[in-house]
Amino acid sequence: MVKGKTKKAGSAGGGNEVASAEERIKEAARKLFTQKGFAATRTRDIAEEAGINLALLNYYFRSKQKLFDLIMMENFRQFLGGMSANFVDEQLTMEERVGKIVNSYVDFLTEFPDLPLFILNEIKGNPSKITAKVNEEVGPARSQFFKQLMEAKKSGKITLDPFHFVANLVGLTVFPFVARPLLQRVTNANDEQFQAYMEERRRLVPMWIKMMMTMEVPPV
Repeated sequence: MVKGKTKKAGSAGGGNEVASAEERIKEAARKLFTQKGFAATRTRDIAEEAGINLALLNYYFRSKQKLFDLIMMENFRQFLGGMSANFVDEQLTMEERVGKIVNSYVDFLTEFPDLPLFILNEIKGNPSKITAKVNEEVGPARSQFFKQLMEAKKSGKITLDPFHFVANLVGLTVFPFVARPLLQRVTNANDEQFQAYMEERRRLVPMWIKMMMTMEVPPV
């Protein structure tokens, strides 16, 4: 695809960055889809946000649905990247693996705080498509990692089922960002304090996961 070049305002000294129209459209769409969702975002809104005309947007992406699908998959790939990359690194101990995953997600979600809720809404609306994407992105790594967890469980090194391991890891890391407005209101924490808590969880979450992995589980 031939990329048209446009001027993008932004540098502090009054200079202009040159970026492709296609990338500007994608960035504008990512911002608006994440903030407003698919239904509430018009192609005209995206064009205005990108600083281009509607005809150029239609030239590159043809339809809002096509653009949304592209943005959704890119967002989801980024979201899964922090987990899948560390799943396959056999040089890491389990504690190191958990620490790297937590750090990766705290960094990512600090930069893109609206993304988890956006992805959750899309999972609810189109679970089969998202499931297929999960299998494509992390399938091999997930299989290898779950195999390691099951072997560790059988040998008695850990007591936590792999399902609970993943649920706890994702929940402890991602949920505070999803529930940020509620948590800040309930705890009366300002933005600076919230970010300090998230930084503290880089250390705390791996500690909690380690304790849960080896704790004695009473019989049902």
